[in-house]
Amino acid sequence: MTVDRDQVLRTAAALLTRKATATMDEVARAAGIGRATLHRHFAGRDALVKALEELGIQEFETALDTARLDEGGAGEALRRLVAAVEPAAGLLAFLVTENQLFEGEVDEGWNRLDARVSALFRRGQEGGEFRIDLSPAWLTEALYALIGACAWSIQDGRVAAKDFSYMTTELLLGGARRSTEK
Repeated sequence: MTVDRDQVLRTAAALLTRKATATMDEVARAAGIGRATLHRHFAGRDALVKALEELGIQEFETALDTARLDEGGAGEALRRLVAAVEPAAGLLAFLVTENQLFEGEVDEGWNRLDARVSALFRRGQEGGEFRIDLSPAWLTEALYALIGACAWSIQDGRVAAKDFSYMTTELLLGGARRSTEK
């Protein structure tokens, strides 16, 4: 039987997002494989988390590229980004909330991706679309939090999957937009 490594990683991310203390046995069961098979792919929990991080960086970078963040208005670019990141939302939610697993060292890949998202918010501020009293770093963190919250709500059946992009962008943009009223 061929094991789909990415699917095992996505299953592990979904489980670990809900139960951070899940054992490798539980991860194997959730993925529908034996523990020995899991260990052939990932020598232990640290190796599994590292693989999840690598996949998350790859998926998020692909979403950033797909979203064409430099094209058009910043608000529309943000909408494209949220739509592009939706397939990897569960994985990213796990990685963002489990950042303590990285032992204080943030991967250079994450720094590069954070900088791209922050640049989008900065562009929106400079263009008058977004509030200037909220830092680009804060707006970036808020975006990650909303992606995670929406992914978890969908996973728990509290929100329809078709509403992911709308709910995430509308809540963030509703708070990030610069008010034109005085």
